[in-house]
Amino acid sequence: MPDAIKAANYIQQLDDARCEENWDAVPELVRKVRKHAPDRICLTLTAEIELAITRACQKAAPQDTDRPSTAGGPAVGIEVASHIPNLIAAIENETQHPEESFQAKVCLGWLHWVMKDYPIALVRLPKNFDLEYPQCDNLDTLSEWTKVCALKSTYLRANCLARDGQRDMAMGAFESALPSLSSVWTTKTARHQLRYWAELFLTEYCMLASQAIRENDELLSDPNCLASFRTWFKYWASAKGQPLAGGYGFRGSVPRRQVWSEYYHVLSELLQRDLPFPTGYSEPSNDSSARSQLRAELKKVEVIFQGLLYTETKFPRADEQRTEVEQFVDRVMQNWIILNGHGWKEQDLGKGGRDTLSHGTLDTLYGAATKTYHSTSVLRHLFTVHLAVAEFDLAFAAFDSYLDIIKKGKARVAKTGHPEPAMDDDATMLETISACIAALCRFGGRDAAEKAYHLGLQLENLLERLANGESSAEENLNAAKDGHLVLPAAESLPPRALALTYQAAGLANAQWARMTYESESRTHFQQKAVHCLSKSLSPELGLGVDARGVFALGTLLAEQRNLHYAINLVKTALLEDVDIDESQELYRGPCWRERSLIPLWHLLALMLSAQQDYVMAARACEGAMEQFKDPFILFGTRSLNGAYQSEHLNEAGVEDGGYTSNGIVDEMDDFEKESLLEIKMTQLAILELVEGPTVAVNASSELLTLFTRLFGDLDQKVELTKPEPPRTAVTAVTKEQNRNRRASVFGSRSVRSGRGMRQSIFGSHDKNLTGIPPVPQAPGAPAIQVTNDEKRKSHSLSRSGSGRRHSLRRKSRSESQGATEAPPPMPVNGSLAHYAGKDGAAAAPLSEEPSTDMVQRTDSFDSNEDYNDGDASVLAEVYGSLLPVIHFSQEHSKRKRKAILIKVWLTIAGFYRRAGLVADAQQACTEAQNIVQALEAEILNDTTGNVSLREAGWGETKSTEELYADVWAEKGYLSVACGKPYEARADFETALTHFPDHPVAIVGLSDILLDIYSEKLLPPPVVPSFNLEESILGDNSTPLQATSKFPELPSQPLGLGTRKVEGKLEKEEDNLENGMAALKLKSISSPNRGPELPPPHKATSLPLHDRLAARDRAYGLLSGLTKLGTGWNNSEAWFTLARAYEESGQVDKAKGALWWCVELEDGRGAREWTCVDAGGYVL
Repeated sequence: MPDAIKAANYIQQLDDARCEENWDAVPELVRKVRKHAPDRICLTLTAEIELAITRACQKAAPQDTDRPSTAGGPAVGIEVASHIPNLIAAIENETQHPEESFQAKVCLGWLHWVMKDYPIALVRLPKNFDLEYPQCDNLDTLSEWTKVCALKSTYLRANCLARDGQRDMAMGAFESALPSLSSVWTTKTARHQLRYWAELFLTEYCMLASQAIRENDELLSDPNCLASFRTWFKYWASAKGQPLAGGYGFRGSVPRRQVWSEYYHVLSELLQRDLPFPTGYSEPSNDSSARSQLRAELKKVEVIFQGLLYTETKFPRADEQRTEVEQFVDRVMQNWIILNGHGWKEQDLGKGGRDTLSHGTLDTLYGAATKTYHSTSVLRHLFTVHLAVAEFDLAFAAFDSYLDIIKKGKARVAKTGHPEPAMDDDATMLETISACIAALCRFGGRDAAEKAYHLGLQLENLLERLANGESSAEENLNAAKDGHLVLPAAESLPPRALALTYQAAGLANAQWARMTYESESRTHFQQKAVHCLSKSLSPELGLGVDARGVFALGTLLAEQRNLHYAINLVKTALLEDVDIDESQELYRGPCWRERSLIPLWHLLALMLSAQQDYVMAARACEGAMEQFKDPFILFGTRSLNGAYQSEHLNEAGVEDGGYTSNGIVDEMDDFEKESLLEIKMTQLAILELVEGPTVAVNASSELLTLFTRLFGDLDQKVELTKPEPPRTAVTAVTKEQNRNRRASVFGSRSVRSGRGMRQSIFGSHDKNLTGIPPVPQAPGAPAIQVTNDEKRKSHSLSRSGSGRRHSLRRKSRSESQGATEAPPPMPVNGSLAHYAGKDGAAAAPLSEEPSTDMVQRTDSFDSNEDYNDGDASVLAEVYGSLLPVIHFSQEHSKRKRKAILIKVWLTIAGFYRRAGLVADAQQACTEAQNIVQALEAEILNDTTGNVSLREAGWGETKSTEELYADVWAEKGYLSVACGKPYEARADFETALTHFPDHPVAIVGLSDILLDIYSEKLLPPPVVPSFNLEESILGDNSTPLQATSKFPELPSQPLGLGTRKVEGKLEKEEDNLENGMAALKLKSISSPNRGPELPPPHKATSLPLHDRLAARDRAYGLLSGLTKLGTGWNNSEAWFTLARAYEESGQVDKAKGALWWCVELEDGRGAREWTCVDAGGYVL
């Protein structure tokens, strides 16, 4: 007889059995429910049909590792189809229990679905429970089986809609079920059937969403585009400490790894497209930045997917490849390139910043290396990331392995004729080799340049074979056996790859020409470099406006004094009207094109100064700053320790409101900041040439101000008399009262501006770039008139640090030399390669019409506001960077900044010395020496062994010993200025003990040695003179003898007899005469000996042997210097060498050296050419 209590118990057991998939217990429980609750017909019939469908599905599609086409596998010939009318009738008669009615409707729709009656199943399946039964308010009290049926219904409805091609409606059905069923993903009591249908629900939803996003990118802008994946993440996290396994979760579901792969793909698309962060269904986060949240979510998904992928992937055999692993690695690297670029800030990357990011990527790559066999893509990425974290040795070791595998693979392909799909394609291989050459040339020394040269030889051989036409299989095989790179015909390579190959070959030759000891071959290397770089800029290769190629070729031509063509080349690149792709800022940072053009502006300024066009050179320096249009953009509103704000803001009337904002300089790396500082030094050098050293001294404090703004304080506490803000123009003192102030940064009272000082031609702050502003004339001072016929006749061009009397004076250029000749017109949209002809020979001008003046740029940078999205891919190829953004360690950055500060102090010391401020110059040298000593102590205390005193490390321009030599060389010239040549000689000798090939010290020491030989410099007295009058009374005092009232002091020792002393003196004189006579006899008997040597206290000149030794040593030092890459174009060294030839009687050699010196000096800039390329020829 029916029992209500037992009935309720059995009904609960029936629900539990179905939730636990205990289908064997269902028939007995159905019988007991019918016995004690005969009115629950709908419940019992539904349970019987569910049992039959489950068993039919298991029989039709047994569970295995292969995924069935559909969930459960539609059964064929199912026997329960005859119960459909009875189930429909039971549903219609059930009015007391809405949950059982809902379960029956879902069962009916499921029955039609497994019978492949999808349209009928879609009609029969109910929607969400709350929509079907709105009278039920409390949804939290629903039984677990009802929740399972709700999931099942949503999944089956969406599946039917997707099969009918209604994907959007299917996704809508999935999304509508998420809010009401959100508790399912995090419930602690979820059992087998609930998780089974939940995973089917989520995997189907995620795959549909991913498919829709791949076909329609606009869906990424939807705030709920990650709803399915974030719900999947909650489901995954509901394991509560028991991570789910990989593979297939349940029969019918997609692989779990694939869901995570699609999740990672969507997040990667959001990152790479820089789209707004989707906030739908996201968990609350403490990160205020949307980028920080995106980075954190991306990292979580990456870790889970990587763990599943590496766990389920076995190490391959030699003939297998792991495509999925390599695709994952490529995606990780694409994300890393964005995150490591200038577009993302350090605080957006979370704890550890870029260092943690890059080392985490390295862990991923090394894990991928254990799941692949000789994967060239993994090795290529290892090279890139190790390079980014400044681990150069590991980076080039990875590259060596990469190149070795590539060569062996090419040899196998040449032998068998079967391509290897796992190997990088030819274009990728050439770009990787080009990147390696660029890194070696930019950050390495001579050994790195030699390695780059050998790589460049391989590229040259490759390009030569490609130029000769398609090679036969036998020729390719022989070349591969010899260790050469083998490629198919050039037509199979994209133009960008060929352009980068030519550019890399040119960089390798140019850098090796600077480093080689073979002076006879230097010209050959330079010609090859010019040819290759010109070829890379040809229009058919598509890199006509590439800043890297233009900079390298322009610098090389300038060093060779081909200024006319180098200036036109650089001008064309600067005037090029290019549509800028805004998306490039995501990797390269804001104002990336203007920043990349800063070295070109600097190079142009130096070349214009070499043509004595100082006004235009100054305007070029201004152009490097003014291309940013607003000082706010470049320098921001940050002040130095609250002492001042930028003068640009003061002029604009902006007050400090208690907040600060960063500028572009705060986003720059140390190399870019150094470029700005070098431009300021060039501005002051031009100012010194035009106005004299006193005006340059007045403006020298700007160097320290700019350094502090760029690099910080570096614990160097130097008080400035009046801090000068960084400026965008080469300025002297723009206000007349500033000319009368004490200009020393040390507060010296010894300098005052000269009376009647010429008004600076750079004093105007006119922002108009369309012309040169009128020059104001100071009261009582004539204005400077700069013409084409007479440029700087009144000022000698004494550029050497010495300011010595033999410094070269440049003659005025004649019209035949092109001083008054207008430059040829520059094609704005044309090629740059026509400025250099075959084998580096300069091409003739295309027209004799005068070109547009450089400052009349027609606002070429203003046109960048209109972007052309259609050319985004082309621009990315043109302006894309070969090298990653490299982040050095804090210790390395500190050392580099100290080296830059040393250069600043020595530059200031040179200004003071040439202005006659000896005391201030000495103090500036002391400041520089203190920094060098601190740097030496830091290196000596280093325990890693990665740094050395004598060798410059990776990314360092000079070693500590060379910095010491710089300081002592400047001290030597300071001693020369003080009239102490022998002290200067000791200083130069000290400099050469630190760095034997120091050009400045060699030239300075050689001058003194040649003065000794020619007897212009007499030997110092053996006994220093002692003038009592001058030491006590000074120059204007009365002589001591005229006013003394004391008797004359005795000249003999007290207490001794006069007769004894006189006798002793006479005996000594006799001995001395006998000795001299013996020496005379000995000299007569020995004809090879020199003339008689006078006593030291009577000598008025040095012996001939000493003078000859001094001359020969000067010749040896200069001869070696002029053969080096650092001195082959040093006009001061050649001038002094010509003097050595002349003193030796070699007149013909002296003439040859002087003619070469004239040619070098004729195209010499305001400063040395190396100041514009801290990274060699590589931007």
